[in-house]
Amino acid sequence: MTPDTEPVRPHEPDWVQHVLWWHLYPLGFVGAEVRPTSPVDDRPVEHRLDRIEGWLDHVVDLGLNGVLLGPVFASSTHGYDTVDHFRIDPRLGDDADFDRLVRTAHDRGVRVLLDGVFNHVGREHPAFRALESDGPDAATASLFGIDWSGWTPGAPVPVGNFEGHDILVALDHDAGATEDLVVEVMTHWLGRGVDGWRLDAAYAVPPAFWARVLPRVRERFPEAWFSGEVIHGDAAAIVRDSTMDSTTQYELWQGIWHGIADGNCFELGHAIERHDALLRTFVPSTFVGNHDVTRIASAVGERFAPHAAAVLFTVAGTPIVYAGDEYGWTGVKEEREGGDDAVRPEFPEQPSAPVDLTHTYEALIALRRRHPWLHRAHTDVVHLTNTAIVLRTATGTDSVVTALNLAADPVELPAADATQVVAGGGDLRDGTVRLQAEGWVVLTA
Repeated sequence: MTPDTEPVRPHEPDWVQHVLWWHLYPLGFVGAEVRPTSPVDDRPVEHRLDRIEGWLDHVVDLGLNGVLLGPVFASSTHGYDTVDHFRIDPRLGDDADFDRLVRTAHDRGVRVLLDGVFNHVGREHPAFRALESDGPDAATASLFGIDWSGWTPGAPVPVGNFEGHDILVALDHDAGATEDLVVEVMTHWLGRGVDGWRLDAAYAVPPAFWARVLPRVRERFPEAWFSGEVIHGDAAAIVRDSTMDSTTQYELWQGIWHGIADGNCFELGHAIERHDALLRTFVPSTFVGNHDVTRIASAVGERFAPHAAAVLFTVAGTPIVYAGDEYGWTGVKEEREGGDDAVRPEFPEQPSAPVDLTHTYEALIALRRRHPWLHRAHTDVVHLTNTAIVLRTATGTDSVVTALNLAADPVELPAADATQVVAGGGDLRDGTVRLQAEGWVVLTA
C-alpha cells in the first residue's frame, strides 16, 4: 500500500455478531508467580493451562462462546513484557498444553482470542539484548527506533519505553522488520487455530502500521477478527485508518460506571448516544470490567452490578465478560506496584456454585443469543432523570427495553411499547413499568 492509498477495511467476519467473550488473565487465573526471580530460560515448565480447560463448561453454561486470553507468551513478569512471541510462557505450559486448550474450546463451540502485545517487548527480549551487546551492528537493531549518535559500547541503549515503564521497550512501527515480525507472529498462532487478536495498546501504535499488517494477515486468514485496545482518541478514525474490526469501548464503560455509581443517568445517556454514533463505522468491543480496571461490583456497588450487566447486554457491541464478574467478585485497581493483583486473582480449579448474579448473567446472555441483531442495533434514550433511565434498542421488527432505577424509592417508567419482562423485576401494566427501589428490568415487545 502506498502512502496515498486509502486503507480498505473489510466487513467484519459474520461469526462476530454471534460471539460473546469470557475474558481472563491467564497468569493470575492459574496462580502463577507474576514477579518471578529467575530468568525465563531457567524456569521449569508448569503445566497449568488445564486449569482454564476446567472452566470451559462454565463458559458454555453461561451461554458464552468465546474465550479472550490475556498474555500467554513467554515473558519476564506480568505477560506484557514479552521475550518470545513464539513460545508459551513456561509458567502456563507448553505448545502441547496450548494446542489442547484450543482444541478443547473449539470442541465446545468456543472461539479463542489471543492478546497481541506488539507495541513493545520486554527488556530481556533477545532482540533487545543483542543491541545491548552489539549496538547498531546487531541484526535486530532495525526493530527499534534508536538514535545511535553519541552512543558508546557499554553505555545504556537510548531506546524509548512504553508510558514510562522501563521494562517495556518500544518497537519501531515505521520499520519493515517490525511489520514482518508481527505478521509472522499473528499468522503462526492463527495457523495453530486461534480465531483472532486483541491488539494491546493499539492506541500507542500508528494506525498506518496496522493498515500494512492486517491486510497481509487477512490474505491467509480472512475470517480472523482484530480488536484494538483504544483507551482514548477518535475511535472511528482509528478504525478507518487502521483497518481494525473493532476497538475497546472505554467511553461506554466509564458512562456505565460513573452513571450508576454517581447516580447520574445523564452521563450514561450521553455515553449511549456517543456509542451509537460509532456504529456508522464499526461495532465496538463492549465491557464493564477487564484486567486493568476496578471490578464493576466494587465500582458501582454490588447491588448495582446487575444494572451494569443489563446495559452491557442490551446495547450494540461485541460484549466481553471479565471472568468473575458473573459471580460479583470485587477488587480495586490501585496505582502502585502490584496494584493489579486484586483484579487478577487466582481462580479455583473448578467453577464455584452459581449465585443470583450468575443467573442474571445467564438470563441476559440468553436474551442476547436470541436476538443477535442487538450486535449492531441503535439505542434510543426514551426516558431520563438523574436516577432513572429507559433505553430502547430496536430493529425494524423487534425491540428490547432496559429500565434502571438508581433511587431509594420505587419509580414508574414508560415501557416503550414492551409487553414482556424477560430479566430483572418490574410490574408491567398499561404501558408503564413500576420498578422497586434500586430495581431494574429488561423487557421485550
